[in-house]
Amino acid sequence: MGNSIPTAEDMDRLLRRLCDISAALGGAVLIAIAFMTTVSVVGRAFFSHPILGDVELVQLGSAVVVTSFMPFTQFHRANIIVDFFTQGASLRTQRWMDCTGCVLYTLVMALILWRVGAGGLAMKEAGERSMLMDIPLWLPYLLMLPGLSLCTLIGCVHVLQYAREARHKGPAGAAP
Repeated sequence: MGNSIPTAEDMDRLLRRLCDISAALGGAVLIAIAFMTTVSVVGRAFFSHPILGDVELVQLGSAVVVTSFMPFTQFHRANIIVDFFTQGASLRTQRWMDCTGCVLYTLVMALILWRVGAGGLAMKEAGERSMLMDIPLWLPYLLMLPGLSLCTLIGCVHVLQYAREARHKGPAGAAP
C-alpha cells in the first residue's frame, strides 16, 4: 500500500463531486421551501391558518440555498462575465483579466466566509433566535459555511490553474 500523491485530475473529480453534492443539497432545501410555501399559502387561503414563521424559514433557507449553488457555478466557470469591452482585446489580455477576476472573486469569497463564520459565532454567543420560530440564528450561518468554503477552495484551485497555464502558455479559462 503505497502513498500516492493526488493528481490534478483527482482534485478535479473530488471538487466536481463536492459541487454536485452541494448543489443537490441546495436543491433539496429549495424544494422544501417551495413545498412549505405552497402549504402555507393554501392554509392561509382556505383554512385561515398559514404556517407560523413561514417567512422566517424562507429567509433562512434561501441563504443556505444560494451558498449551496455557488460552488457549482464557480467550478464550471459559469458566473456572469461581461465581455463586451474585452472582445477586441488580445487572448493574452483576456486571460490576464480572467485570472485577475478569479483572484478578486476568491478574495471576496474568503472575506465573506470569514465574516459569515464570525457572524455565526457572535450570534451563538449572544444567543440570538428568530422571532416567531425561536430558531437559533447561528444555525443558518453554520449551514452557509460549507458552500462558501468550497467556493473559496475552487477559486484557489482556479487561480493555480491560471498560473500554471500562463507559465506553460496553454489555454486558460477552459471549463474543467
